[in-house]
Amino acid sequence: MKFNTKVIHGGQENIDPAYGSVMPPIYQTSTYSQSTPGGHKGFEYSRSGNPTRSALERAFASIENGNYGLAFSSGLAAIDAVIKLLEPGDEVISINDLYGGSYRLFKQVFEKYGIKFHFIGMENAETVENYITPNTKLIWTETPTNPMLNIIDIEAIGKIAKAKNILFAVDNTFATPYLQQPLNLGADIVMHSATKYLGGHSDVVMGALVVNDKDLADRLYFIQNASGAVCGPQDSFLVLRGIKTLHVRMQRHCENGRAIAEFLQAHPKIEKVFWPGFETHPNHEIAKKQMNDFGGMLSFSTKGNNYEQAIKIVEKLKVFTLAESLGGVESLAGHPASMTHASIPKEEREKTGVLDSLIRLSVGIEDIDDLISDLKQALD
Repeated sequence: MKFNTKVIHGGQENIDPAYGSVMPPIYQTSTYSQSTPGGHKGFEYSRSGNPTRSALERAFASIENGNYGLAFSSGLAAIDAVIKLLEPGDEVISINDLYGGSYRLFKQVFEKYGIKFHFIGMENAETVENYITPNTKLIWTETPTNPMLNIIDIEAIGKIAKAKNILFAVDNTFATPYLQQPLNLGADIVMHSATKYLGGHSDVVMGALVVNDKDLADRLYFIQNASGAVCGPQDSFLVLRGIKTLHVRMQRHCENGRAIAEFLQAHPKIEKVFWPGFETHPNHEIAKKQMNDFGGMLSFSTKGNNYEQAIKIVEKLKVFTLAESLGGVESLAGHPASMTHASIPKEEREKTGVLDSLIRLSVGIEDIDDLISDLKQALD
């Protein structure tokens, strides 16, 4: 199937043959009857498996061109499961420009259990090799990164990881499988905060993992069941529904994102716009190579690096909503230094460009004239 067909039909089957339901039913149950101990129809207890969640997990695998999908109660729960593949003494090479919640999980939770993290810039893939030791077991990256929209060469890092027998995981939340499919480029694990574009309507919290290797999948399924951070059937149904319009939503996100980026770049009060579609953006050529378009996420900073000015701008927005999160049909604005990345120390934030003046936009699918007018009145 082509991608636009996969989002609607990929991995799906009629799981309710009794009634011919076109959409997977919501199996709102915690347990399942058995004719004899172990005599069941594939499901025993909904932490271990639920038909609605299983339908979603097949859909996750399909749209990422993978073999196995796993659904979790949040994106951080999905990341948590990946790090639980490791043991005390193992080392992780992580992108330094990453979501603040990922940084908090790595530094404040897993470092206490003897796992060492190296946070580095990965814009030049060869830099990764300088940090590899015999204890390196995982490379973790985002591309585009949050919130600086840095582009990482997935194929190049995948080759390094494979040569050293190191797991390579890519957070594909910003791009979505509509724009890039990291498993095709050499990643071992793809992670999503399905809360964002996959759900698409800001009404559910969920995480996803997709892999190709059966042994790796089995280890992750074990962790998923043992730790229990699973999503419920209602949430599974909502994300299944969201995925079916991913392709048409992403097309508009990309169109509007481009228009907003070009408007901001020409505005006299703007110092810098971070958007992979600009030819001057670092690794723009890699973005062109590994992505189908440049997405609806961008960040910008105002002249003077003024914290108060940035706060005034986001407070004055009317169509854009000041809120955490991203990837919904509605446009959202955020101030990373005080919101999504507040858990990262100021000196570490500023090393990656997350200044006090930085504003991040998740450009929605509203009429572009209304979005530009809203930004104009807030800036002026």
